Amino acid sequence: MTERHYALITGASSGIGAAMARVAVAKGCDVGLVARRADRLKALASELRAAGAHADVFMTNLAEPGAARDLAGAVQAQRETVDTLVNNAGSTIARGFAGTSLDEQIAFLELTVVTPAALAHAFLPGMLARRFGRIINISSIAALSSGGKGNTLYPAGKSFLLKFSQSLNAEVKDRGVHVTAVLPGFVATEFQQANNIPMDEGGAPRRFAQTAEEVALEAWARNERGHEIVVPGAPPKLAAALMRALPEPLMRALTRRAAEKYYVGE
Repeated sequence: MTERHYALITGASSGIGAAMARVAVAKGCDVGLVARRADRLKALASELRAAGAHADVFMTNLAEPGAARDLAGAVQAQRETVDTLVNNAGSTIARGFAGTSLDEQIAFLELTVVTPAALAHAFLPGMLARRFGRIINISSIAALSSGGKGNTLYPAGKSFLLKFSQSLNAEVKDRGVHVTAVLPGFVATEFQQANNIPMDEGGAPRRFAQTAEEVALEAWARNERGHEIVVPGAPPKLAAALMRALPEPLMRALTRRAAEKYYVGE
């Protein structure tokens, strides 16, 4: 009997993370589910076990210093190998930079920057030794933007994930490991609601919104084919192409005009 691959997924309690877990199980993987919300994780784990998978639950707050290293140790104590790592856990801080505490901003960096790097560093050597591994980093189309008011570190953090993925993929792509940065556009998830981003436009469903399932399916499939950057969906692909092609002054003006609508002040 062939041993099932194991996928570790952060931010798995809802949205893209939960969708990635379901895709992983559909592809024949066992899973490790990581998030803070115990009830959500346990419910998802039960669903996936009913589908025939082994599902581990790791309840942790990855925004805390050292949490990613502790998580890696806990996973390694239970599993000999991690074949697929999905760095999906994320957050944002809608208020202006000066109106927030430094602790809040450092927690954001721990979650967005330190955790993906720490987990990749923990599990990559095993992947290289086996000459098989998959790392999927959920970035954002905001990684291509010029930044604007509010969510001050968000574009920078997502840009880090993009560049980190590209550099790491250049190092390991010929050694059996695929590293992919996924840059979704607007995805209809609880993340949008938590950050006061309207889920509709004038009472109608937001145009070009994608589901978490659509993003997860394309991300998984294109990572498997070795794609370094994935922008899921046709409208976001067009937006990304324009963001790369437009002169910086024009891109900056458009980005900041769009950000202004959602700025909540300090």
